[in-house]
Amino acid sequence: MTYQAPVADIAFSLRHVADVDALQSEGLFPEATPDLVDTILEEAGHFATDRIAPLNREGDRVGARLEQQGVVTAPGWREAYADWSGGGWNGLAGPVEFGGQGLPLLLNAACLEMWNSASMAFGIGPVLTMGAVEALAAHATPELRETYLAKLVSGEWTGTMNLTEPQAGSDLAALRSRAERRDDGSYRIFGQKIFITYGDHDLTPNIVHLVLARLPDAPAGTRGISLFLVPKYLPDAEGNPGRRNDAFCSGLEHKLGIHGSPTCVMVFGDEGGAIGYLVGEEHKGLACMFTMMNNARLAVGLQGVAIAERAYQQALAYARERRQGKSPLWQNGGMSPIIEHPDIRRMLLEMRAKTVAARGISYLLAAAIDRSHHETDVDRRRQAANRAALLTPVAKAFSTDIGNEVASLGVQIHGGMGYIEETGAAQHFRDARIAAIYEGTNGIQAIDLVTRKLPLEGGDVVRAFIAELRETIAAVAASERFAALAPSLGRSVDALERATAYMLAPRERPEDVLAGATPYLRVFAIAAGGAVVVKEALAAAAIDPHEPANRLRIDTAHFYATQISPQAEGLAESAVSGYVAAGLETVL
Repeated sequence: MTYQAPVADIAFSLRHVADVDALQSEGLFPEATPDLVDTILEEAGHFATDRIAPLNREGDRVGARLEQQGVVTAPGWREAYADWSGGGWNGLAGPVEFGGQGLPLLLNAACLEMWNSASMAFGIGPVLTMGAVEALAAHATPELRETYLAKLVSGEWTGTMNLTEPQAGSDLAALRSRAERRDDGSYRIFGQKIFITYGDHDLTPNIVHLVLARLPDAPAGTRGISLFLVPKYLPDAEGNPGRRNDAFCSGLEHKLGIHGSPTCVMVFGDEGGAIGYLVGEEHKGLACMFTMMNNARLAVGLQGVAIAERAYQQALAYARERRQGKSPLWQNGGMSPIIEHPDIRRMLLEMRAKTVAARGISYLLAAAIDRSHHETDVDRRRQAANRAALLTPVAKAFSTDIGNEVASLGVQIHGGMGYIEETGAAQHFRDARIAAIYEGTNGIQAIDLVTRKLPLEGGDVVRAFIAELRETIAAVAASERFAALAPSLGRSVDALERATAYMLAPRERPEDVLAGATPYLRVFAIAAGGAVVVKEALAAAAIDPHEPANRLRIDTAHFYATQISPQAEGLAESAVSGYVAAGLETVL
C-alpha cells in the first residue's frame, strides 16, 4: 500500500514531452524557472507521500458519513487538508490578483497527479474547487469575484459542480431545477442534484456550490440553462460565513470506490428557496459551466494516470517479494520471485508503458491550455486552444481507460491476494472505475472527438497533429539505436490517418461515425502515446543510456512499439467498419 511520488519520472515527462521549460524561456511564465519547477515537484512529492498517502486506506475503510450536523470525513482528513491548503497548493495556478501563484497549469497538473496517486478520494476535492475558481474568474461579476475568489483560491473555502439530477445525467436538456428572480437581484433556487462530489464536508467552514437551473421564461433544451453561485453559508459584512443557506445534503451515496470522498444528494429550496447569484448571463449557464468542466476533464484524466501509477508501484513491489514456481530466468535455488517470470514482466511493462503514454498525453494537453491563455500572438493562442480542444477528450478517455486496465493488471499480478482487500490492489481497481464515467463518460468523449473536435478548421487541427507525430517517427528512423521501432510506430500513425479521413468524410449515416468513435479514440491515443514514449527514450539515450531509469525508459519504448502500437491497425479497422449493431433490433 506504500506510495512513493515518482518525481523523477514526472519531471522527465514535463521536460522531454511537454517542454515545461519552454514556457519559462519563451516568457509565458517567466517566474517558472527550472529550479522552481524542481523544488515544487519535490515538495509536492513529499506531501503526497508523507501526508496524504498514509490516509488512503483509512479513507477507504471508514469513508465519509452523514451526521446531524453534516458530513464528517475520515479520521485525519481535516488536518491533512488544512496543511495542504495552508501550504498554498490550491492556489498554485490560481490568479495572482486573488492570491494565487499564477504558475503553469502544466505544473499544477503534475501535482494533481501526485495528490490523486496518494489518494484519489482526497485529490478529487481540490479539482472541483480549482474548476470553480476558473469559472468565477471568467464569468462572475466583480462583486462575486471580490467576495468569493480569494477564499476559493487559497482553499479556505471549497467549490462544487451541481449538474446531475435523477432524470438528467449526461443529457442536461432534461434538467428540472428551477430559479426565481428576486427584486434585490438575487435568485431563489429549488431542486435536487445527485452525485455531487464534496457537496458537504467538514474540511472548510464554507462551500460554494455552482448550480445549473432554469428560469421560468427559459427556452427549452440546454439553451435555457443558467448558472448560479449558491453558498452553504451566506457571507456576512466581513466576508465570513454567516447565515445558513437553504442548501443541504440529504444523503450520501454508497459507492464502489473512492469511499473517502463524500458523494452527496443535494436539496435546494426545501425551506423557501436557496439564495443564489447569477454567474454569467441568464440562459447561458452551460457555456460558463464548460469553462469549469474542460479543465476538470484534464484533471480526471490525471486521476487515471495517478491510479495507474500507484497500481504499478504496488504490483512491482509485490512481484519482487512474492515467490512462486521457478522461472527459466532464475539461476538460484528454490522458488523464484514472480518478477522473474516472463509473463509477469510483460504485464508490468504493459502497466508502465500505458501509464507513461497517458501521463505524456495529459501533460501535452495541460501545456496547450497554458499556451491558449498566455501566448501573446493571436494566431498561436488560437492554435493552442484548438490543440487543447482536440486533446481534451483523448486525455480524459484514454487516461481513465488506462487507469482501469492498469489497476486490473495489478490485481492479476497479485493473484488471489489481489482479490483480497488487505493487499490494497482491489481498492485501486474499485477507485479507478468511476473516472471513466464522471466528467462526461468516455463514450461521450469519443463522440465529442469525432463530431466536434476533428472538424476544427476543416480538419486542419488534427492533420497538423498527425504531421507532428510523423516528425517524431522520422527522428526515430534517423536514430541508429531506435530505427527498428520506426516501422511499427509509423504504422500506428498510418492507421490514425486512415481512420481520421474516414471520420471526416461526408456520409449519409451519422451512426457509422458514432459507432466507430470509441475505437477511433483509442487509435488516436495509441499513436500519440507512441510518440510520447519514444520521445522519452530518445532523451534518455542522449543523456545516459546506461543509467537504470533511462534504461527502463528505453525498454518501455521497445515494449510499446512492439506490443501496443500494432493494436492501432486492428482498432482502425473497427473504427471504419460502420454501424453493425442493427441485429440487436431483433431483441428490442
